[in-house]
Amino acid sequence: MDISVSASKGILIALAAAGYAAATFFMKNAASAGELASVGLAMLTFQLVVIVEIFILRSMDLSNAYVMIVAAETLMIIAISLWYGEVFSIREVLGGGLVLVGLLLVNH
Repeated sequence: MDISVSASKGILIALAAAGYAAATFFMKNAASAGELASVGLAMLTFQLVVIVEIFILRSMDLSNAYVMIVAAETLMIIAISLWYGEVFSIREVLGGGLVLVGLLLVNH
């Protein structure tokens, strides 16, 4: 499995992951503050991520792109959760760690 990533692919992967993380942020904001604008921003963000992923998939296999996006997104979501002041239980920390280890195993 070839997992080499050029700078342009890396930027696109980071953009897709950031888009998913931003959409999650908007959904969390809509859930906690009940803001309708956040729902619209989440929907718009998902649409933009689809465009970015189309560009990624023109030059990478789906399996490699997906794993890299999920790994970057997972780290970003953890950061957003911490920013919101959410506390992780030991079970959640272990589960998140298993997700990241699993992503590494899939790519090797």
